[in-house]
Amino acid sequence: MSAAQRNGGISSVVVRPLVEPDLDRADQIFRVAFGTFLGFPEPETFFGTADYVRTRWAADPRAAFAATVEGEVVGTNFAADWGSVGYFGPLTVRPDLWDQGIGRRLMEPVMACFDTWGSRHLGLFTFSHSPKHLELYRRYGFWPRFLTAIMKKQVTAPAAVPGRLLYGELTAVERTDAQSLCRALTESVFEGLSLEREIVATQAQGLGDTILLEGAGSGSGLDGLAVCHCGAGSEAGEDVCFVKFGAVRPGPGAADRFGRLLDACEQLAAEKGLGQLDAGTNLAREDAYRRMADRGFRTWLQGVTMHRPNESGYSHPDAYVIDDWR
Repeated sequence: MSAAQRNGGISSVVVRPLVEPDLDRADQIFRVAFGTFLGFPEPETFFGTADYVRTRWAADPRAAFAATVEGEVVGTNFAADWGSVGYFGPLTVRPDLWDQGIGRRLMEPVMACFDTWGSRHLGLFTFSHSPKHLELYRRYGFWPRFLTAIMKKQVTAPAAVPGRLLYGELTAVERTDAQSLCRALTESVFEGLSLEREIVATQAQGLGDTILLEGAGSGSGLDGLAVCHCGAGSEAGEDVCFVKFGAVRPGPGAADRFGRLLDACEQLAAEKGLGQLDAGTNLAREDAYRRMADRGFRTWLQGVTMHRPNESGYSHPDAYVIDDWR
């Protein structure tokens, strides 16, 4: 290691957009970095058949960034635009170059993305037991709040959920109308929140489908929605249905609507022949967490969400939302 590296950074780091020829190397670094940090015996196989790098790059290549040293990719970071909400990750760096300032360099372009998009509430998911992760993100104005539990349950064969539609089965005109209904629902959860990017990317890449729950009565909008990844090659992995985001209309009856949404997600998993349903929720959403636990969901990974500004956003006791900002 050079003197410059020992003294806090590698002067030759270049940060640039991540491009398609980088993806295999970026995926390898992503797996090895997480697997090494968590002590996995074969870190290069960590995450199995789940894909976070190619899916997030394809969703928005302009919000994907690579750090290079002497022309070689050594780390990556991704920003996500959810309307008024923005989050980033996974931020990963080759393990032999940890603690050399590369993570800070990869923060710069994602923060610029949020400025460009006008994101008002920013967040991330990180390891609650890692002081260096918490301190890195604190430097950019993020503050740790409640834990987020990533939960799983074995899929059974639930009864069909009334009023359930799948975005992938709609016509082009119907999809446009559905996107408007989804925006209205997420707007009611948190001002400006929009999952259109995730809905469109999931459909375009063939990663899964988006569940829509029709409201009772004419003109009542949606009762709920859930963006689901299904199987190998998506963020779910083999034999898994992963709810990347789910929410129901707030207000009276929200808890019942949430139960219906969970049933609809399990129904989709069963229809796809998948054995496991994964879904995360922030523990500030107290009743949502309890109801998931009561239905047999159990935590397999836990981390902390950090927010900028230090406000709850849509993680509060009255929110019935599924997500984890990984």
